[in-house]
Amino acid sequence: MTIVAVQSMTVMLNTRLLILLGFLLTLTSANAQDRTATEVINDMAPGWNLGNTLEGVATWAGADFLNNKGGLGAETAWQGTKTTQAVIDYAKTLGFKSVRIPCAWAYGHISNASTYEIDSQWMTRVKEVVDYCIRDGLYVVLNDHWDGGWLENHIKDADAAATKKNKEVLTALWTQIANAFRDYDEHLLFAGLNEPNAEDQAATNHLIQYNQTFVDAVRATGGNNAKRVLVVQGPSTNIEHTCNFMAGKMPTDVIEGRLAVEVHYYNPWQFWGMEKDESWGKVFYYWGQGNHLSGSAHNATWGEEADMKKQLQMMKTNFVDKGYPVVIGEFGANWRDLSSLKGESQEKHNASIKAHYRELHRLCKEMGGMVPMTWDTNYCSQEGTKGCMTIIDRKNLTAFGTYAMEGINEIYPRLSESAVRNTLRTADEKPTSVHRLTGQKVDGCHLAPGLYVSKGSKFVVSR
Repeated sequence: MTIVAVQSMTVMLNTRLLILLGFLLTLTSANAQDRTATEVINDMAPGWNLGNTLEGVATWAGADFLNNKGGLGAETAWQGTKTTQAVIDYAKTLGFKSVRIPCAWAYGHISNASTYEIDSQWMTRVKEVVDYCIRDGLYVVLNDHWDGGWLENHIKDADAAATKKNKEVLTALWTQIANAFRDYDEHLLFAGLNEPNAEDQAATNHLIQYNQTFVDAVRATGGNNAKRVLVVQGPSTNIEHTCNFMAGKMPTDVIEGRLAVEVHYYNPWQFWGMEKDESWGKVFYYWGQGNHLSGSAHNATWGEEADMKKQLQMMKTNFVDKGYPVVIGEFGANWRDLSSLKGESQEKHNASIKAHYRELHRLCKEMGGMVPMTWDTNYCSQEGTKGCMTIIDRKNLTAFGTYAMEGINEIYPRLSESAVRNTLRTADEKPTSVHRLTGQKVDGCHLAPGLYVSKGSKFVVSR
């Protein structure tokens, strides 16, 4: 979002210029939602996850998911830092162009279980966090995350009554969410679920129905939601399952070119997440060409560059080339401290982390139509060989996962911090004081392109 000062309110535009400007702004506003999913997603890389935050399920909420016991405190139930504008500003200075906001809705945030009404305080807080991103010109992917597993753990359930109830809840949730964000422009994308547990064709067939329910619910709310980019999830967000079981089975839509598919990339398990050696295999500390350590038992033996390319090429062939771009909603690898291990190399491991992040971003950029969104736990301790997947230390506003960032920035170079900060809104800018020329007050956090008035001056918002 670019804001350009035009002139003081004391200087009147002549009638002819007003007519011409109004015509141009009408065209610009009409086109604000006319970008296809592919065009939007090609503008979103690199992406970052505000992980372990708004999707945090508070243990004090109990076992029943349709309650309001989670409260605003759920935001820090899984990590200790409340999200602020400064956190999002810092993410932008690192070069990120989009933020995925995992979010819980049904588990601990329902004020009326009979109508599935989302707590108004929780909705307000989610909007605040979304607006932090929109103010910085970032794209946002807002989803219904694991959410206590109310649906994601029951995708394969075949009971007709349970399926009907699940669709009813899903429709109610997304109708409310979509209405709350109805006027936001194409910088906001909705993603129906997170990692729906479907491991075969039968379960995927149920998932396909839920994906359709999500799309129908959002489109029915109208406004900008009629054209908003919507993201549906592949079975278990697993690439092979998605290509095998869901290719050619995307939801029907009332508008062309506004659907995307989501998968996650956590591969190979022994490199990104395995915590200790097992009888069946070793942890991989070293990944990628030139990064193996001679004589080590912890070199990757599978899942390296060629396998990564093969997986992404499958998504390109089955979805991107068919007009459905890909959101790699989660991606990452645990950065470990190997200082306690005799004979291993911290330097080689650091290089492996850098290479892993660099290669996935390189391939996505080269293939096009894919945006990788790095997972971030905001847990700033490697805990030795266990490792962690934190990129940003949100409390101190510093980069913790420096090697991951180096890999990303080799493909998507960041601007200088001062240059980025010059594009951020200052604290005294009050978006609530913005009006249209007609006098209508508008929410300045997500202005569509057009001509506005604030603090006695006109300004233009352009793409």
